[in-house]
Amino acid sequence: MKWRARRETGAAPGPGPAATDRPSGDGLPRVAVITMTRDSGPVLRRWVEHYQRQLGADDVFVVDDHSVDGSTDDLPCTVLRLPYLDKYSFEPSRMGILSGLATSLLFAYDAVLLADADEFVVADPATHASLRHFAAARAGSGRADVAGVLGYNVIHRVDVEPALDFDAPSLLRQREFARFTPLMCKPALKWVDADWAHASHGIRHPFEPDPDLFMFHFKFADLGQLELLAEHRHQAAVVEGRAVKSSWSRPTDEIVEALRTAAAQVEQAIAQDELGRFRPGPKKIGSIVQNEGDLWRATGAGQHLALVKPPYVRIPDRLRDLV
Repeated sequence: MKWRARRETGAAPGPGPAATDRPSGDGLPRVAVITMTRDSGPVLRRWVEHYQRQLGADDVFVVDDHSVDGSTDDLPCTVLRLPYLDKYSFEPSRMGILSGLATSLLFAYDAVLLADADEFVVADPATHASLRHFAAARAGSGRADVAGVLGYNVIHRVDVEPALDFDAPSLLRQREFARFTPLMCKPALKWVDADWAHASHGIRHPFEPDPDLFMFHFKFADLGQLELLAEHRHQAAVVEGRAVKSSWSRPTDEIVEALRTAAAQVEQAIAQDELGRFRPGPKKIGSIVQNEGDLWRATGAGQHLALVKPPYVRIPDRLRDLV
């Protein structure tokens, strides 16, 4: 079956069956991916390349929040450059811009994926050949709404693994362990016009994490990059008042220490054969999302607190060449 989004005059974007072939001829849904970034460094180019492979060369959209590190220069995708964001506070501005962009894209695409510049979403290759195949299967099953991810913080074993080589064929082949983090089970992929909230951990539409959709977060995947990012964000919080209620306000040494603690605990878990299961069970998955009025959001301990608590998991080999 072929799919496209229904775009009726005066109607909100929403899914519907297609009567025409795709220009590509593969009959799969059109899926766009969006992010907002500021000085994300070398990971951003890998992010663009990843989603171009998964979705299509022309289906990647980067919103540049006044970067000055050159990371958004000469990217092989659509880049929307914003002026300095000082009209409203940062988080409402970010969620408003990204939700508005997604609403617009749903007039051309079947679904839109939101992922931070260090978040790599993949579908389980045991079931789906790509994110577009996942989107087709989900729509074909009648669940063209909002799909949450299973979120994992990838961990740099700082005394065992070298710094990430961002020019290597695979990033995950350089990292083996992660921490499943319920708070990171974001409502990432949507077919419907619903606004994201709570720094994209929530959305104004029911959702639950899909057990076939994984998100690998690379914030803690490289000590050197973490130090640079943490210091940049800390300064943005202190000097500009950005995201002061988030981890941005935490001192750099506190964030680095959380990674070092987690890395040491991974080694202990390996030695004592105490690694957890990679994919949590249905009961655990079903308890992650909390409904608060018209908002549904992923819940759980904050990233840094969760990072230093076992269990840690080994990333399955079948996933490691996908990122």
